[in-house]
Amino acid sequence: MDHVINLKCTICGAEYGANEVAYVCPKHGDDGNLDVQYDYDVIASRISRESLAANPDSTIWRYKPLIAVEPDSPVPPLHVGGTPLYTAPRLAALLGLKHVWVKDDGVNPTASFKDRASAIAVVKAREVGAEIITTASTGNAAAAMAGLAASIGLPAVIFVPKTAPPAKIAQHLIYGARVLLVDGTYDMAVELTLQVAKEFGWYNRSTGYNPYMTEGKKTAALEICEQLGWQAPDRIFVPVGDGCIIGGIHKGLKDLMALGWIDHMPKIMGIQAAGSSALVDAWERGLQGWEMTPQPAETIADSISAGLPRDRNKALAAVRETAGSYLRVSDQEILNAIPVVARNTGVFSEPAAATAYAGLVKAVEQGLVASDERIVVLLTGSGLKDIRSAMQTVSTPPIVAPNLEAVKAVMSQQA
Repeated sequence: MDHVINLKCTICGAEYGANEVAYVCPKHGDDGNLDVQYDYDVIASRISRESLAANPDSTIWRYKPLIAVEPDSPVPPLHVGGTPLYTAPRLAALLGLKHVWVKDDGVNPTASFKDRASAIAVVKAREVGAEIITTASTGNAAAAMAGLAASIGLPAVIFVPKTAPPAKIAQHLIYGARVLLVDGTYDMAVELTLQVAKEFGWYNRSTGYNPYMTEGKKTAALEICEQLGWQAPDRIFVPVGDGCIIGGIHKGLKDLMALGWIDHMPKIMGIQAAGSSALVDAWERGLQGWEMTPQPAETIADSISAGLPRDRNKALAAVRETAGSYLRVSDQEILNAIPVVARNTGVFSEPAAATAYAGLVKAVEQGLVASDERIVVLLTGSGLKDIRSAMQTVSTPPIVAPNLEAVKAVMSQQA
């Protein structure tokens, strides 16, 4: 990987060769998150906006020269990335805005954004010759890893809280992963995975621990800017749990700025559920990631429930370095957002994804967004991931007799 300079600690700034450490800076236990540093001159010699325009590959691998994998590493066959960016004029009009787009990552192979990171994970696992890959997850990351691992025949072991939505657990099992339901929180599952992976020598895909997961998640930012003709938006609204997605969006935008492919840095808006808002609290109090302590985490948006976000250093930097904001929204605001987004865009989102739109609503209410700003809302997962929550937002349909009169009666009542 001659386009990778080193891995840099997000706490102390220590630098390591790409093959010197596997996951974290050893000076900080399991908390020394690393960031991949690139040689942009080398990258610029291998990829350009013009070469991308001529590249028929619409997956994340169109950006392979910008990703920390070996150039000749084989990639999984599933179509990851290249997700649609829809213009959303009716959503915009509801809020008095002129320009809103939604990025629908629920159309990825396992129906969530997490496929982007998991695709990188299975490539890196094969690069180091790992026989088993593992992760801790609230559901989506594990489903993504199980699906991507299944696509290349790599055994997977998954640790998820026993409270994870059934649809997500079903995915893990259907893909053939070994699933262990943890009798505890997501944070407990993470700690257990770290111990087990070290004990057995398994490749650890866990968010905020494996530095290469950021590199997969940044591909969404690359796509957004390319889909907008390299005219970067003014703000990107991102749902936040562990912080790896928002850190990845920031990393992708920094890459594009370094290459000169966009002319300004969008403001990144991090949105958390009120019941799991440790990063909002840290941002409001001016704390650094390493100063944060575990907070209670309970929200209907299970995919973004984290008491102590694992990628908190990058997550705070994403907002602070772009003059963005962190906002919290209630579970009811999240639920309210699901049908609003669906009925005005045709995109059905799970609670965690709808959190981003709930955050846009809150930002407009607080006067943080100008009407003419160009806004992208990142929708990270399909609503089919959590039908139980979605059903709380709609009424039970009536049962009618199989005749015209019965239909007329019902329709007259609804009128």
